[in-house]
Amino acid sequence: MTQIPPHFFGFGSLVNLGTHIYSDARPARLSGWRRTWVRSNARPLAFLSVTRAPGHAIDGLMAAVPGADWAALDEREYCYVRVDVSGEISHDLNPAPQVALYQVPEENIAPESCQNLIPLSYLDVVLRGYAQVFGEAGVHDFMASTDGWEVGILDDRATPGYPRHQVMTAAELALHDRLIAEIGAPVVTESL
Repeated sequence: MTQIPPHFFGFGSLVNLGTHIYSDARPARLSGWRRTWVRSNARPLAFLSVTRAPGHAIDGLMAAVPGADWAALDEREYCYVRVDVSGEISHDLNPAPQVALYQVPEENIAPESCQNLIPLSYLDVVLRGYAQVFGEAGVHDFMASTDGWEVGILDDRATPGYPRHQVMTAAELALHDRLIAEIGAPVVTESL
């Protein structure tokens, strides 16, 4: 019997296939969790994490860990710790592999006084990924199943701070801006 390599579950930028080289990525659903924007003293801008939330679920992608070696992913996902979610995820693989996600541990979360904002260039990439994989309904679901919007958004589209930013179409920008307005997230044009 062939050994199935471990897999990771991506719930943010990893859903955008243009941000990585994992060709075997497939949709999956994680039960009992929600996404949340967090601030950390280890990074200059806010970023996505997840928290346990019974009764909730989030969509994302899972993919095999190349060579079953977590080192490259651990490097990309610094500030996070790996959490096994094998029993909490629905997917189409049989037999089921071991699946982990990356979560920001409590000790890496900054106090509310920290002024780190969500980079809009990052959010644009995440929303594009959800649209490409799950359609417009998936983008709406992303917004509704994510907490922490009160952190605020930094409009850095002119000078993107996110290293894997992508040029968006006018239609994508209009949709993203509308969703941000609907969720009531404050947008600023310069860092506080």
